[in-house]
Formats: sequence, structure tokens, C-alpha cells
Amino acid sequence: MKIGQVERDAGLPAKTIRYYEDIGLIRPERTTNGYRRFSERDLHKLRFLKRSRSLGFTIAECRVLLSLYEDTGRASADVKTIASRHLARIDRKIEELQSLRKALNELIETCHGDHRPDCPILDELAANAQVRSRS
Repeated sequence: MKIGQVERDAGLPAKTIRYYEDIGLIRPERTTNGYRRFSERDLHKLRFLKRSRSLGFTIAECRVLLSLYEDTGRASADVKTIASRHLARIDRKIEELQSLRKALNELIETCHGDHRPDCPILDELAANAQVRSRS
């Protein structure tokens, strides 16, 4: 298969496919004139990578997951460990976002949002900026 067909079938842009090749995640064959020739196995790997990335795994994690997938003697505990660590990062990020949401919501609630120029949101942002500039 040529890159255009793989691009359509994998649902990834050619630039991403070339990047994955550059970093060694896939290794399509090269024809004598230098064109890439992708196998069904390459396409399967690209779909695997696309799904892994859509779940937020890093490139490094994708590399390990792909190697584990290809290793029929793998221990599922290794895969579970990677996924569990990733889930813990997601949970921490959710907590951070919830904290940000709460802080922003409190600022919004303090603002009258009318024609007056005073704005507690801007006051808070400016106060925080002054504290940081003195540090």
C-alpha cells in the first residue's frame, strides 16, 4: 500500500505516519525508487498507535505498548501497570482542572458583569501578577 491509502485506512495524516517512521515506531519497506510500501501489519500498527494516542498515552508509552503487543510472551501485568500509571495521571489532571474550575467560578461569581469599571476578576489577576513579579 502507498502512503495515501494507509493515510485513509488508518485515519492518520501522512505527516504523522512519516513521523512514526522517523522515530522507528513503524518500518515500511522501501521500493527501489524510494517510495514507502506499507504492509497490512504496518496499517495495523498505525491503527494501534492512533487508538493509543487517542487515549492519551505518550509516544514513549506507545512504543512500550506496541512492543508488548508484539511480544506473545508478555505479562499482562506490564500492560496493566502502564495503563494504571496513565490513569493516575489523568486523575491528577482532572483534580487540577476541577480546582481551576472552582477558582474561576468563584471569580466569576464575584464580578457584577455590568457597566461599572471595577472588576474583581481583573483585580485578582493583577494582584497575583504583582506577587509573582516580586518573587
